[in-house]
Amino acid sequence: MTGRQKDLHWVLSLFLVLRMVETVSGARGPFTGTHMSSPFSASDVKQTTTVDVYIQCREVCGLNVSDRCDFIRTNPDCRSEGGYLNYLEGIFCGLPPNLLPLAVTLYAVWLLYLFLILGVTAAKFFCPNLSAICTLLKLSHNVAGVTFLAFGNGAPDIFSALVAFSDPRTAGLALGALFGAGVLVTTVVAGGIAILRPFTAASRPFLRDIVFYMVAVFLTFTALYLGRVTLAWALGYLGLYVFYVLTVVVCTWLIPMAAEEVPGLFPCQAPQRCSQTLRWNQCLPTATTTAKSTGRFSSIRRPRLRSWPGPSTPGLQEVEEQVLYWRALKVLKLPVEFLLLLTVPVVDPDKDDGNWKRPLNCLHLVISPLVLALTLQSGAYGIYEIGGLFPVWAVVVIVGTALAAVTFFATSNSEPPRFHWLFAFLGFLTSALWINAAATEVVNILRSLGVVFRLSNTVLGLTLLAWGNSIGDAFSDFTLARQGYPRMAFAACFGGIILNILVGVGLGCLLQISRSHAEVKLEPDGLLVWVLAGALGLSLVCSLVSVPLQCFQLNKVYGFCLLLFYVSFLVVALLTEFGVIHLKSV
Repeated sequence: MTGRQKDLHWVLSLFLVLRMVETVSGARGPFTGTHMSSPFSASDVKQTTTVDVYIQCREVCGLNVSDRCDFIRTNPDCRSEGGYLNYLEGIFCGLPPNLLPLAVTLYAVWLLYLFLILGVTAAKFFCPNLSAICTLLKLSHNVAGVTFLAFGNGAPDIFSALVAFSDPRTAGLALGALFGAGVLVTTVVAGGIAILRPFTAASRPFLRDIVFYMVAVFLTFTALYLGRVTLAWALGYLGLYVFYVLTVVVCTWLIPMAAEEVPGLFPCQAPQRCSQTLRWNQCLPTATTTAKSTGRFSSIRRPRLRSWPGPSTPGLQEVEEQVLYWRALKVLKLPVEFLLLLTVPVVDPDKDDGNWKRPLNCLHLVISPLVLALTLQSGAYGIYEIGGLFPVWAVVVIVGTALAAVTFFATSNSEPPRFHWLFAFLGFLTSALWINAAATEVVNILRSLGVVFRLSNTVLGLTLLAWGNSIGDAFSDFTLARQGYPRMAFAACFGGIILNILVGVGLGCLLQISRSHAEVKLEPDGLLVWVLAGALGLSLVCSLVSVPLQCFQLNKVYGFCLLLFYVSFLVVALLTEFGVIHLKSV
């Protein structure tokens, strides 16, 4: 990822409206009894559609083995309109029942690889193009940092939320993931930073970010209590994020970065510089702006981090282990990177030629639009036949080939054309749809695993989805802290999750409302979602009180307390999920 972003709101709006996942909220299977010994047929479902209670798809595991496949195929609650693979049919119809553990294992491996795809696409293709767009628009680093830089870093979380909110049956995944990631980042990641490198936090950014995040959590808690999100409520989420961005910008103007902290409510706070950076590998506080010799771009030069995380003089054995680890990871990433390299153009303002590769970029003019057509709404638009004769994907290929031919003969290998900046927009859209496609598969796999293990969507969201989307950021922040930038890493814990919850919930619900012309119904999974929301709120309140009391000096004791809080929360959440902790019925 690079360190420059710019505020291209109309592009985001156009792109997000065009590419939003459409997992249609179809009719759901009716409930006809808690115990069934005969398979369901289509006529059975049709005859009982007037019943008000519905059969949950996870009831399939309570049926006889011979009846499960028919149940999966005929129960509307088991259908998934989005995505490319039907995971439930693969488990219950594609393999013999005695191979269920093998199917689950394969799905778990595929899930981990999808998280790898999300990370690679966001880091090496989505964010660099976003950075180039921001550079072209000449936005300040602060505006870019809290808008597009944050959006690029939180792309997996945001897209997962958008996918999950597109279907009421998986909305619990989004809530669980957003709340779960919030608890994870503000306790495990923040606590780990304090343990690795005790430091003094920047007072104003910390107080600003934690207050805004608490307001966002309160809005979500209220929406859960009301059981719905209206149009006004969804716009309120997005409006709050716009207000947060404006607050960051205004504070940056009023308080110059080089100015010392003015003594105020917390006189124990030492003078310090406030970093608006939201991720360690973007732009560091000491970055300086230099102009490229071509005059096309201005880039941010940032100091390079040491090659190896951890001690500056690691032992030979540790170095060898890290080499083996990175080589194995590189082998796993190689197919993904090769596929993305062929389908996603990348504009790099740090290079004199802007990363212009004439043959490859001409190939992108053919393949990238084809990817857009075949990934938008899981390919539904791409296979649509114009006049019942000619598919859309064929038209896209013909037009793309013509553009590629003109570009190839009108340009040279050594000098990028004047319209080269348009490839940044093409790469931005293509990589975003790749992320969306992977996020859709992640949500579908998690829902399938929830059916197999009879787990609620909320617990899947707060564990697997939250861990998968946050693990990369956690390692990045830990590495940055070990290398002497704990304050920046700590600021990243709050800056990114503010965007995730406000844009994830607000935009996800807004798109669903615009499509269905009805408010979004939230169906919390019993007591667990309240435990999750309460734990997040409690952790934020504790940090808001304890950090100023410590004069913003965060030490190892504070870090271990946060880790203990997360472990306690996780134990309570799992005990609640499995019914050990429950509310007595009145």
